Amino acid sequence: MKLSDILTMLCCAAVVTACQTPPPAAFGPVPTPEQVAWQRMETNLFVHFGPNTFTDSEWGDGTESADVFQPTALDCRQWAAIASAAGMKGIILTAKHHDGFCLWPNPASRHTVAQSSWRDGKGDVLRELSDACREAGLKFGIYISPWDRNDPAYGTAEYNDVFTATLRSALGSYGEVYEQWFDGACGEGPNGKRQVYDWNRYHETVYACQPGAVIFSDVGPGCRWVGNEAGFAGRTCWSRLDTTGYAPGRSPALDTLNCGNMLGEAWVPAETDVSIRPGWFYRASEDGQVKSLAELLTIYYNSVGRNSLLLLNVPADRRGLICAVDSARLMEFRAALDEIFAEDLAQGARIEASDVRGRGYGAENLLNDDYDSCWAAADEVRSATLTLRFPEARSFNRVMLQEYIPLGQRIAAFRIETLDDDGSWREVARETTVGYKRIVRIDRVTTRGLRVVIDRSLATPVLNRLALYDDRIFIEAPAAVRDKQGRVTLTAAEPGEIYYTLDGSQPTTSSARYAEPFTVTGPCRLAAIVVSEGRTSAPARWDWDLAPRDFRVVGPASAAGAVDGLTDNGDEACSRGARLAEGEALTVDLGRTLPLTGFFYEPLLAGRGGCLIDYDLAVSTDARQWTTLRENVSFDNIVNNPVRRTVGFGRTVEARYVRLVPRRTQSGEGYGVGEFGVLTDRSRIPCVLSEE
Repeated sequence: MKLSDILTMLCCAAVVTACQTPPPAAFGPVPTPEQVAWQRMETNLFVHFGPNTFTDSEWGDGTESADVFQPTALDCRQWAAIASAAGMKGIILTAKHHDGFCLWPNPASRHTVAQSSWRDGKGDVLRELSDACREAGLKFGIYISPWDRNDPAYGTAEYNDVFTATLRSALGSYGEVYEQWFDGACGEGPNGKRQVYDWNRYHETVYACQPGAVIFSDVGPGCRWVGNEAGFAGRTCWSRLDTTGYAPGRSPALDTLNCGNMLGEAWVPAETDVSIRPGWFYRASEDGQVKSLAELLTIYYNSVGRNSLLLLNVPADRRGLICAVDSARLMEFRAALDEIFAEDLAQGARIEASDVRGRGYGAENLLNDDYDSCWAAADEVRSATLTLRFPEARSFNRVMLQEYIPLGQRIAAFRIETLDDDGSWREVARETTVGYKRIVRIDRVTTRGLRVVIDRSLATPVLNRLALYDDRIFIEAPAAVRDKQGRVTLTAAEPGEIYYTLDGSQPTTSSARYAEPFTVTGPCRLAAIVVSEGRTSAPARWDWDLAPRDFRVVGPASAAGAVDGLTDNGDEACSRGARLAEGEALTVDLGRTLPLTGFFYEPLLAGRGGCLIDYDLAVSTDARQWTTLRENVSFDNIVNNPVRRTVGFGRTVEARYVRLVPRRTQSGEGYGVGEFGVLTDRSRIPCVLSEE
């Protein structure tokens, strides 16, 4: 090559470099490359598995024999195949839950698979799952509870040595671990020991073994709990969090965890953990209570679509396999997501921005799938407008935005407008944060134009994607309310016909069509669907026992709302439900002697007013002589998951009066009751339907 040619090339390169606009400066705390890769996984699988699987417990007490763990057909490759087919990118396993039992031969413990007769003490679930994940191209994660109800050292300084050795054993023996999952549970229970956890030491151990691991806890440091187990991040969801003065188990308020802090000191994005079933561990009794497609899509929109990662729990059963009903629902979920997001309706549009920072940062970058190309405005800009115009009218009901989070999170308020036929712009949504991904659900609109108006950005806005989709699958399942008299009212969120059955069978358009409220006084299993514009919702199901029309609260008189048949709707001024003082028992007269097989307790919505944790349950036929059927037992994990808890007696008991006696409440200041009721022997109590 001639010298003149070389000089010409160097000059051209210098000109290109000089013309390239520098990127915006990073704003505030920013994610590590590992945190960015973690967020881009979007959906991962959680697998709860252990002794609780075989004892129908949520929290084992650590006294169970190691031999109770006896999976008959463990196949972690089945788990991995299902996770991969469902579009999950990783699997996290409960390697050690609160009972202390380790699913690998942990040399720091005497309560492990090595002490079990399963596979002659040579089994190792961590080995099998880590190998299966690598073969399937999935990331592998580990849950290890610091609480240990079995280890004799728990509650002493020595236990920190034991737990550190446990972490080294699990994290140093099974290859790369993408996420280490911690909770802050610490000796809950009237006789629980309190352990002073050495979190700094634990974190140092994790990073020494797995430098790239993202550490989960209430307050990170890698990612945070979203503040509930119901499956939703806040509509406002910052990936920043103030962590000074907090630790796992001693976290900020739940609404802060749900929403983050706008100017938080650390990058600690939200992870939404939720179970596909009512409980976290497998129970055969919950095979009919797997979340519907509509519920899973709602969870997806409210987690991944709100700047959070979704960690969906699908427990393994007593065989060591994922149950067929769960697997089928996961496949249905994946197929729905693939169909909904198959076609980006923004493609082919003409896009303009009210401001562009310069070469390489044009608005057209928002319409490609290159994660690292983005639109950005000039440094001084704090509000901007992005306008899409289509060559023809297009119909859609989902708007997706993504900020380029390697440079921080910036947008604090935005709105979406569509172009009417008369040329005017109409607002269809107003939201706050964007973050890694925001999916805004709007009513379906047909239009030739769309505007995204960024009203407030903490620094110059930087987006790397704007996409539009038309979700023709999701239709909300109907809602149902049965009042104290047994009157059932069904409602749909959008126009359509409602069809229902009362025996739990799948409703179809050949089933009874809902026209007006009807009354069902006895036990029933209501199932209902909405049919609208050729779409059919997933079925919604309710398993109701006897309507409480004859139930009366004997004491306290202020607690009448505890048996009104209506679930608390979150309205502070609403009379549904009741709040009882610390130590105050709830006594209910059922109106007549009934054949009882159990009872249920449901806290107020989101645990408002506190949850009842430990209790006694007694029954009587005359309100003078009482028989205690449950004494000092716990509603495990009810503070984190404040949903209805059903307790069976294991036999039929004749009783007219029922008394719930609190032993321990969440805050020591009383407890809330959204609804309290009984389970009856259904062979002796008929389902009675009367139309109105």
